[in-house]
Amino acid sequence: MGFFDHLQRGGFSLQPKKPQIRQVVQSRPAPPSRPSPQVANKPSSRNLSAEPRKKTRDSASRSASGDRDLPPSKRRLTPLRNRKRPTPEQRLSSDDDDEGSDTDTSLEVRKRARTGDSAEPDYGRRLRSVKAFSGDDAKSLPIVHAAEITSVQKPGKFKPAFGNADQTSEILLQYPSATPKERYEVVVPRDNDEFKPLDDIVQVIETITQEYVHEDELDEFNNESTGIKRRLRRGLARGDESEFRQSVTDYNQAIERLRESGSIAKKLDATHRLSLPHVERILTQIYSRTVSPRVESLRQYENGSDNVYGELLPRFISSIFKETGLKSNHVFVDLGSGVGNVVLQAALEIGCESWGCEMMQNACDLAELQQSEFKTRCRLWGIAPGKTHLVRGDFLKEQSIIDVLKRADVVLINNQAFTPQLNNELINHFLDMKEGCQIVSLKSFVPVGHKIQSRNLNSPINLLTVKQRHYWSNNVSWTDVGGSYFIATKDSSRLKAFSDSLA
Repeated sequence: MGFFDHLQRGGFSLQPKKPQIRQVVQSRPAPPSRPSPQVANKPSSRNLSAEPRKKTRDSASRSASGDRDLPPSKRRLTPLRNRKRPTPEQRLSSDDDDEGSDTDTSLEVRKRARTGDSAEPDYGRRLRSVKAFSGDDAKSLPIVHAAEITSVQKPGKFKPAFGNADQTSEILLQYPSATPKERYEVVVPRDNDEFKPLDDIVQVIETITQEYVHEDELDEFNNESTGIKRRLRRGLARGDESEFRQSVTDYNQAIERLRESGSIAKKLDATHRLSLPHVERILTQIYSRTVSPRVESLRQYENGSDNVYGELLPRFISSIFKETGLKSNHVFVDLGSGVGNVVLQAALEIGCESWGCEMMQNACDLAELQQSEFKTRCRLWGIAPGKTHLVRGDFLKEQSIIDVLKRADVVLINNQAFTPQLNNELINHFLDMKEGCQIVSLKSFVPVGHKIQSRNLNSPINLLTVKQRHYWSNNVSWTDVGGSYFIATKDSSRLKAFSDSLA
């Protein structure tokens, strides 16, 4: 399973979800000198985005297509990035208490109310893609249709969704922009871990009605008796293909009417941030159509090297964006970007210029496929993302990365499994970063208790001020428990003050 499979696999529950309170277990993070065994045994690169482990959901949970989740013993790794899987309804909470303190050595169970993960509104960002609503060159978009996954990339792994028809049929789904409809096959997977087309249709309609339709126009979709979403769910629950198809047709016509009236464009123009579920829906679609069918190519790693898998979850990444104050006019860099998930998330969620560098060839190939589909999906959803740049090679040597680091505002380094040598080499690059640049890492580059002294006056770490933060359970791929991360800010004022005191 892959990066966004925890969203696709879980399906779309037909029952309303009750408010949840999360239990959190925290323990001391693994010592910096030795990566945890779980990390060392996973395929990856320097932050390769491959396939974290999966988590069991309630056995009573159903997808929109009616399939129950399989028990862990009967599941197998599936082609998608398998992160530690909070569902779309779950929320990450970042602990700002006890800054700089060590995590309690004893196991501690906490309950913490859910809070929002999405970044603060950015009033300087233009969220709507003007070109997406103009219809220009829409027919030439290089889209990977959902039907291609089920009929071409994985033939024989799906069966007709309704009845015992000998041949599968297609259905078209309209997005909020002036782009052609996406083709879906009306099928369900034989293996519960495979892509679920009907779930994807339901989730797209749910997201679009929530994010693109004005409140005074929602009754057509949300009415408990006659609403489109109610009839859509009823058709699935009853196995009534005719009602399901008619509901999708009515939805398509309603969205086209709202787009042509200018209502959707007006709603987007009044929006200044994307919700995290909205971001996850788009990124999940991209991943399932590009990386998922090819995830086997990522099953390679080197124990004890810098090419060891370690993955951060989308909600964790979103909280980092919020913590660092990343905005659309900033520059974000991910050193060891794997298949490019975090780079795309920054460009989509924040709208900033986003860079990534990866040295593993297979991961780079998949990152380019994702980048191409990313541009198409943003057009479908009517969103104007930031520019993305995915660089192949060693981030210590690639000149384009060396240059962009000089003007970066936020740099992410998932150095959980990096060797001490690589971490030390990275420190030298901090010298050229601009004042105020924030470096987010899983291991601190500044030793605990470090003080500026005459004997270490030339050390690059004297230019950093560090704050420690805590993340909660289910936010990284290699452990179920929480841990710490660090935000180092380039700040030469302390070094200057010390130097002046010696003068």
